[in-house]
Amino acid sequence: MKILLLEDNKKLNATIKKRLELKGYKVFSFIDGQEALNSIDEGFSCFILDINVPNIDGIKILKKIRNYYTVVPIIIISATVELDMIKEAYDFGCNDYLKKPFFIDELEIKVEKLCQVKDEKDYFDKDSYFDYKSSTLCIDNEEQRLTKKERLLMNLFLTKKNQVLTYEAIENYVWEGSFASIESIRSLVRRLRKVVKKDYIHTVVDTGYIFKTD
Repeated sequence: MKILLLEDNKKLNATIKKRLELKGYKVFSFIDGQEALNSIDEGFSCFILDINVPNIDGIKILKKIRNYYTVVPIIIISATVELDMIKEAYDFGCNDYLKKPFFIDELEIKVEKLCQVKDEKDYFDKDSYFDYKSSTLCIDNEEQRLTKKERLLMNLFLTKKNQVLTYEAIENYVWEGSFASIESIRSLVRRLRKVVKKDYIHTVVDTGYIFKTD
């Protein structure tokens, strides 16, 4: 999983990067807001942003990210105690907030909770589940391994069960920042429908799809 880290304290930046890389994450770290902003479209699965950084602050970058990625988790780390700024961060789509100073373990927990692919099975009826660890989909006790894009799409559907997912949200998450035509997305959905068999994936006309389990 690719993580973008923006933190202008070089020592803290290096510490966070090292700890997360030990967990197996690919961490691309920045100390400059403009440099981080220039890289947000490179297919990240998680963003960790400080607010007060050189050139462009973390709140402005947060807004830009939400214009590009609608569902990717964003964690704010900051020493600020200004409630208006914290509220603004949540209003513009941050998923969690850590006030400095904090234990790196706290950040690891938040990353695992918000950003990491689950390590357990996600049941969507008593005979059907998706095993995140092995990328195995089981329908009526029949197991099948998914390709990378099928897995990513299934991850997204199950993370956002019973919610409408736009073509843009699917493109950003599954193609990891690369361009995908609507026909490419539809083709992937058709393949996954054949694997899923049951009528879970519903088309939302001119918008995208919804994975219904209710």
